[in-house]
Formats: sequence, C-alpha cells, structure tokens
Amino acid sequence: MHEVSDETTELVDLVLDYSRRRILATDTPLDKPIPEFELDRLAGRSIDEHGIGAERALAKFEHVLAPSCITTDHPQYLSFIPTAPTKAAIAFDLVVSASALYGGSWLEGAGAVYAENEVLAWLAKEFGLPATAGGVFVQGGTLGNLSALVAAREHARLEVTLAGGEMPTRWKVVCSGEAHSSIASAARVMDVDVVAVAAGDDGMLRGDAVRAALEEHGASVFAVVATAGSTNFGIVDDLASIAALKDEFEFWLHVDGAYGLAGMLSPLARDRFAGVERADSVIVDPHKWLFAPFDACALIYRDPEAGRRAHTQHAEYLDTLTETSEWSPSDYAAHLTRRARGLPLWFSLATHGAATYREAVTASIRLAHDIAREIERRDGFRLVRAPQLSVVVFERDGWTKADYDAWSARLLDEQHAFVTPSSHAGRPNTRFAIVNPATTFEQLVAILDTMA
Repeated sequence: MHEVSDETTELVDLVLDYSRRRILATDTPLDKPIPEFELDRLAGRSIDEHGIGAERALAKFEHVLAPSCITTDHPQYLSFIPTAPTKAAIAFDLVVSASALYGGSWLEGAGAVYAENEVLAWLAKEFGLPATAGGVFVQGGTLGNLSALVAAREHARLEVTLAGGEMPTRWKVVCSGEAHSSIASAARVMDVDVVAVAAGDDGMLRGDAVRAALEEHGASVFAVVATAGSTNFGIVDDLASIAALKDEFEFWLHVDGAYGLAGMLSPLARDRFAGVERADSVIVDPHKWLFAPFDACALIYRDPEAGRRAHTQHAEYLDTLTETSEWSPSDYAAHLTRRARGLPLWFSLATHGAATYREAVTASIRLAHDIAREIERRDGFRLVRAPQLSVVVFERDGWTKADYDAWSARLLDEQHAFVTPSSHAGRPNTRFAIVNPATTFEQLVAILDTMA
C-alpha cells in the first residue's frame, strides 16, 4: 500500500483526474440524499479481505455515493449556512493532504503554522484586536466556542485565586436567548449554567439586558457571549453596548461570529460590528463566508496566553513541545492532533488578495437586500425581518409547516434548489442564506415563483 509502484501511480492518476474534473466543473448537479435501502442496492459492500481495486472504488464514489450527497457549494444551496470555497482553496486542500503535514506543533510544522498565523493576524487586525492577538484554526464553531469558554473559565478561576476569593457554587455564562445552540452544548460539556437573556424585538442583544443579568448573578458570571451574525437571521448583537459593560464588570467577552463576522470585510456592514475590538476571544468560520473548504474555524484570543494556560496538555512525551516558547497550535484549543486546516484559506488569500474577498462578501450583502425588496413588493409574501447581513427570512401567507415541508422537498426533488423550512416565535417560515458569489438574483426570483 505504501510503495510507489505502477499500481499506486495509476491510483493517484485516477484520483487527480476526478479531482480536476470536479474542481473545474461548471454544471455540478445539486444532488440529493437517497434512502439507505437504495444505497444498499446501488453501492452494496465495498470492503472485504481482498479489496475491489481503486478503479471500482472510485467509480462507486463518483456514480453512487457522491450523487447521494447534496452539493454544498452549489449556487442554489441556500439552507443552513452554505459553503462556497474558491477554486484555489479547494485545490490547495489537495496539496495539504499530499504534503504529509502535521499542524499541531512548531517543531513538526513550523512553515504551516507560520502561514496559518499570518491569516490569523490578518483577521485579528480586521477585527480591531491588538497585534499580540493570536489563536488557532479548529474544526468548527462548536469546538471554537467551547475552547474559548474553557479559556474564559480558567481565566476567571485564576483571577479568583489570585484575589484570595471564593469560587462560586456554579459558574455561569450569559448569552442571548437567540445564541447558537453550540453555546448551550458547551455549557453542558463544561457543567456550567447558561443565563439566557431576551433579545430585543429585532433579535439584537443589548447592553442593558446584559447589565441586568450581570447585576443579578454577580461574580458567578465568567463570560458573556455576543453573537455577530446569528445563523437563523444573520443578526449582529449590539456589541458596542455589551463591550462597554467591561468598564464596570469583570467578565470575559466572547464574540461568536462563526457565520457573520466575515461581514466586517464589507464597507456595507463594518459599522455593525463596533465593539468587537474589545472582545477577549472571537471565532469566525472560513468554511462559511470566507470561501474555504470544510472544515475550518478561526479562534482568536486577545491574550493568547490565556488560551495556552487553559489548553496545553502535559505528558512526558510532550515535554519537548510544551517546555518551549514556540507557537504550537495544539496548545490553544480542546484538541491535540490537528491538520493544518488554515492553509487552504492562506493560499487563496495569498493568491487573490483581500480586496477580492471584500468584493465577494459585499456582493452577498447586496444580493440579500435586493431579494428582500423583491419579497416585500410581492403580494402574499412577508419579510420577517429586514436583513442585516446575507440571510433573508420570509413567509408565504397562509402556509403551514406542512406546506413549507412539501415545497422544500419538491424543490430538491426537482433539483431546483435546496431551501429548507425554518421558524421563529412559533411561526413557520423559510430563508435564503446567501454566501456563494455564484448565486444570482434571477435564481432567487425563480425560487420565489415556485411559491405562487
């Protein structure tokens, strides 16, 4: 399996040929899932004692397995938060795998870590964080939020210890009632309590509501989580008024910008994020609105040492890594083994330049506002909220959840689009989540037409 032979040469050629065709394809279908019994019939078993050979295995993937997965970079994939990696980022993902790089330590991957850190420094500067800020690329927003909150609690414990105080009976994290589900998930893992604060009617969490929670729960609050672009609506909390509370209260401010913080790259949205520069930690997922392939979340600390104190793993065999001052990414999150997942973004940014990214993010915001106006002018449609970023939520008058479900299934079955139902305040709705620069106004209008 590990020798360079005629067989492995043929295998590599097969894989690279498929990858080239897929990366350069302009007509990749949306595709859709199929039932397990149907996959059993079409794919059957692939693994036995003797192997089926590379040609048959790749054919099975290309013609059976891949078509039963929805194409997440399709311009009419508008559900959840899509992905739209650049061709440069996709191609370089192959390079990362082919290069046998380990991204966990400076000792083993100095060049890769250097390049990843260049991207993190660029992001930190965009967000107004100090030049000393730094962090790591982790798997996704859930792990990024968890790692940041672990660091926040460790920081709070240290502060209490240094002050000679008493630890609270239960640590608490304050967040919006509309915060991402990963915050509650992190709290369960950490065995801490969530204080969910009501957002305003516009979906924004504001400082006055957070102040009330801080006054009620006192020193038991170790962190406040603000959202910079909610998944359901793309709403940015009032970061400035929340950050201003740091002048009066001791807490770690974490900004969950997994989807929306990339909006800062656009002059159309940058002002919405005032206050993020005071955050103690932030996350943003490049596999969402920064056009990188799955999976990559940038976790950035204002003071990276706080992350390192919380996450460095100690073992005899790791002493050669942990007893140095060199930057080892494994020290900054809840992980040890890691691939250099930030490199595809580094390559794409280095290739195309930041200005191209700003234009692409701006185009998504403009398109969201254009289609929102189209929805408002149509009889029988209701815009639930005006979009702040690139998520547009709307209702069709009189439709029940069953209507949305049937319509969504029909769209996908006909390979027209992937648009799933959602809901808010007990009312069913649907939404366009727009991040792909290839998505057009005409495509969105055609989807609306199917709701007539």
